[in-house]
Amino acid sequence: QVQLVESGGGLVQAGGSLRLSCAVSGRNILNIGAMGWYRQAPGKQRESVAGITRGGTTNYADSAKGRFAISRDSAKKTMYLQMNGLKPEDTAVYTCKVNVDLNDVWGQGTQVTVSS
Repeated sequence: QVQLVESGGGLVQAGGSLRLSCAVSGRNILNIGAMGWYRQAPGKQRESVAGITRGGTTNYADSAKGRFAISRDSAKKTMYLQMNGLKPEDTAVYTCKVNVDLNDVWGQGTQVTVSS
């Protein structure tokens, strides 16, 4: 069974940085397609933060442009989200989603809290 293992969340002061990781684990994986990060703040709907295609094309939410950078390491089956210049409004549960063998798989989520 395919699982996504997230790490890197935590508590950071405003202006600080965090790096989130999302590793794909499982047997007999043939193809890892598009990958992305989403977040959901308390009382708000989940929103897309950044995405990256299998070919490396990236896209970002306006709120993430210039501060966040998404990347992937195909050999390690891992995706990263480097977050710089964090703001209190970035506080949310961050969840990764990966298309594995044409199926979307979601991670368990990791909490990011930015204090002012």
